[in-house]
Amino acid sequence: MSRSEGSNRQAPIVAELGRPETPEETAARKAASSQRYRDSKTPINLVVALVASLAIVLVTVMIVVRPDAPAVEPTDYQAVAAQVQPDFEETLAAPVLPEGWWANAARISRGGDGVSEWYIGFVTPTQNFAAVTQGIDANPTWLQATLEGALATGTTSLAGHTWDIYDHRNDEDAGNFAFAMTTVVGASTVVIHGTATEDEFETLARATIAAVQETATEESP
Repeated sequence: MSRSEGSNRQAPIVAELGRPETPEETAARKAASSQRYRDSKTPINLVVALVASLAIVLVTVMIVVRPDAPAVEPTDYQAVAAQVQPDFEETLAAPVLPEGWWANAARISRGGDGVSEWYIGFVTPTQNFAAVTQGIDANPTWLQATLEGALATGTTSLAGHTWDIYDHRNDEDAGNFAFAMTTVVGASTVVIHGTATEDEFETLARATIAAVQETATEESP
C-alpha cells in the first residue's frame, strides 16, 4: 500500500453514530471508559481492604490472647512454717482456720532495717484477701513501711491484745491495705491486712494469736 493510500483512509464509522467519531467524541469515550474502570475497581478495593483488616485483627488476637493462667495451688503454710521455724527463736504464726480458708502464699524474707518477715496470704471464705505479716524484732520504721504509710484510725481489744486499727476502706485506691490491724506479741509485730470482712479479720486475728500462744506454751518447760 502506498503512502497516499494510507493517508486517504477514512476513520471507521461508529454504528451508534452512523459516521466516524470526531476527536472530541473519541476523547470523551475514552474518558468515560476509564471512569467506568475506576468505578468498578472501588468495590473490589473495599473488599480487599476489608479482608486485609480482618486478617490483621485475626493475627493480633492470636498473638495477644493467651490461655487462662493456671489456677493458684493452695500453699501448705503450716508445713512451710515448720520448715523455717528452727532458724528463729520467735514462734512463727501458723493459724488454724475454719473450713473455707486457704493460703496462696507463705514465705520468710528480710525486709527493711534487716527485720525478718514471715508472711502468709489467704483467700477467705467470701473470696476476699487477707494476710498476716509477722515482723521479728521490728521497729516503727518497718511497721510504717509495711503499712505503706497508712495512719491509724482507732484501737480495739481482741484475743487479749490491744490492736491499732487502720480503716481506709473509704479511701480511693486503698488496695490490699483497705483495712489493717496491728499488735505486738513478744518480740513480734503482727500486721493483718486485706479486703476481707470484719468477721473474717477477727477470725484471722484470734487464730493468729492462738497459734503463737499455743506454740509458746508447748515450748515452755
